[in-house]
Amino acid sequence: MQRLLDPAVLASISSLDLIAKTVVDGFVSGLHRSPDFGFSQEFAEYRPYTQGDDLRHVDWNLFARTERCYLKRYEGETNSQLMILLDASNSMQFGSRQPAKADYARYLAASLFYMAVRNQRDAAGVIVFDDEVRDYVKPSTRQGQLARLFASLERAEPHARTDFAKPLTHFQSLLHRRGIVIVISDFYETPEAIVRAVEPLRFHGNDVVLFHVLDPQELRPQMKGPAVLVDLESGEKIEVVPEYVNSTYRERLQEHIDQLSMRVRAVGMEYQLLATDQPLDAVLREYLSLRRTGR
Repeated sequence: MQRLLDPAVLASISSLDLIAKTVVDGFVSGLHRSPDFGFSQEFAEYRPYTQGDDLRHVDWNLFARTERCYLKRYEGETNSQLMILLDASNSMQFGSRQPAKADYARYLAASLFYMAVRNQRDAAGVIVFDDEVRDYVKPSTRQGQLARLFASLERAEPHARTDFAKPLTHFQSLLHRRGIVIVISDFYETPEAIVRAVEPLRFHGNDVVLFHVLDPQELRPQMKGPAVLVDLESGEKIEVVPEYVNSTYRERLQEHIDQLSMRVRAVGMEYQLLATDQPLDAVLREYLSLRRTGR
């Protein structure tokens, strides 16, 4: 199962639904006796069945996969709402390996939707954006919602440039219920501009999380000689040499990451850096662990 959760292996699976099912079922099956909390406000944890427990709370799907009997425990009766804002600008099409950033972002979003809708019965919705709102699926628990969300993710092919301000300003008018808002992007914008655009999403009491998706070659570039790099959004070209990549570039990228992380957390939001070679079950575990310690 760990092999199947490798993003490069997942890239060979054609169905987004099957990818999400593989990631989430594998992650949940690996919980065993772990008290990891779910990401919504409803689901709290799995715990082993003990004699006398109400069988109505047994997760029979998990039992069928693991032959172990676990109960779902809940914190409250009200379902939560998950809203994902997915960056589909041109820079997201970059990939030095499979999957590209755009595909990895889709896999992550699909897995979170699967967990929210199938496992926790939460309302879920999506906004796909670049410099405009490209697609919007209203949060819902209606029959067929997961298929609608996956269809939107499938349509989210990268093009145009990134502009956080306009799409996120539009999204604020759609927020009528407290929940969890997740922004998935490579965040090629100044930390100040990103935080200025995203912070208002918290005003309705939402928990806001930024997933910063980068390719390993962006994080740890390997160059054997001079090269010409092309900006996928502006078309601008720049000549670089290995010495620049190994020193100045890495220092500037790390400064960008540090500043973004610091500014995001300073205003009460969460930040997580992801590389596209990172197994998605590990991403889910790390994220849920962060949310648990923050309760």
